[in-house]
Amino acid sequence: MDHPIELTAEGLWEDVSARLRGALNEKTYRNWFSEVGAVGVDDDTFVLGVPNDFTREWIEGHFVELIRAAIKDATGSEHRLRLTIRQQKPTPPPAALPPPLPRPDLGGINPKYTFDSFVIGSSNRFAHAAALAVAEAPAQAYNPLFIYGHTGLGKTHLLHAVANYIGQHSANLSVRYVTSETFVNDFINSLRDKRIEGFKGRYRAYDVLLIDDVQFFEHKERIQEEFFHTFNSLYEAGRQIVMSSDRPPRDIATLEERLRSRFEWGLITDIQPPDLETRIAILRRKVKYDGINVDDPEVLTFVASRVSTNIRELEGALTRVVAFSSLTGRRMDVELAQDVLKDVFPQGEAAAPSIETIQELVCERFGVQIHELTGDRRSQNIVYPRQVAMYLSRELTDSSLPKIGRYFGGRDHTTVIHATSKIARLIREDRSVYNLVQELTARIKQAR
Repeated sequence: MDHPIELTAEGLWEDVSARLRGALNEKTYRNWFSEVGAVGVDDDTFVLGVPNDFTREWIEGHFVELIRAAIKDATGSEHRLRLTIRQQKPTPPPAALPPPLPRPDLGGINPKYTFDSFVIGSSNRFAHAAALAVAEAPAQAYNPLFIYGHTGLGKTHLLHAVANYIGQHSANLSVRYVTSETFVNDFINSLRDKRIEGFKGRYRAYDVLLIDDVQFFEHKERIQEEFFHTFNSLYEAGRQIVMSSDRPPRDIATLEERLRSRFEWGLITDIQPPDLETRIAILRRKVKYDGINVDDPEVLTFVASRVSTNIRELEGALTRVVAFSSLTGRRMDVELAQDVLKDVFPQGEAAAPSIETIQELVCERFGVQIHELTGDRRSQNIVYPRQVAMYLSRELTDSSLPKIGRYFGGRDHTTVIHATSKIARLIREDRSVYNLVQELTARIKQAR
């Protein structure tokens, strides 16, 4: 590879950052490198500017090896890497910010629940993309959109985000968000007060109807009957319907077959519990937006490792730690967090899986042998499982790129970068690959 005689810091960072973007998923890149810039470069040292101590420590702990490999690929020689904190431009006062766009009355919608405030990870990327597509083009992308997943993973956030987005960008459209309980109560009250026609006319007139927690229609035959007709009326009029549930339609007991089939007309997508990196990003967002001062970044990592299945519990755990620190005057560090959470979340996070466990389960899933996975064969039926196993080793363990390469027949770190980059891209583009990785991740976590 030919390199320019005079190597500029900006030019090198442009090359290195492009390689990082290819090796990491887009959200990870944005989280940690969007505010990183080149400061200087000489024969043996490349200096990068980062926005704060937290970012510097995280990059030093997780990405230094990857950056050095990218520098070597770009320049053909080894460079030391130094991270320095850049002086930030002062944030303009709130009065200097532009006024919000005019919007229709969105009663019951939380203005904080937007697409911008939703932290994207591998566990929710597809659901986020589907919800955004619906918000950008109601009744044209996916209709109906059905999002399911356990409590506290962000389903309600996405429904509110759709409503907020439409309110800001399509003010001519009428939007209504209701819980299934509200729908049921409205229906019962309309029957009692003999205003059922008003109920029908109201719910069938919205351009976008968002119904949260439709699993509560279970065992309510009369409600299902009414919702069936509401659904048909909206759908036939070319209006958008978005629903959430804690389970897929096929698992909602007593749901009428004709209603279940209509739920399946559009797109059904799930949200899974977030991985550790996404949980840390969620806490970083909370710290930023709530103006919380966390001197020790390991506090966020510790809290994220303790609470893995529910975002509301995750944020609540951090709130407990912050409140205890404020009330007692104790410094907010990992020791304090351990004391506060030991009784609330005593189980903590299980130990990270081993690369051997990952290889074993990938081999089992694809019907190949360990010696094939780590050998030299390059046929597609071996290369693809090998790349998946490398990707999972990078995502689920703390192993460095060279260490992962050693477990796969002594391969170079650049081979691991290529594999993780390719699988990360396929996850974004191909739902079947996303499902495969989710399935294997669940098996690996159960096996460890």
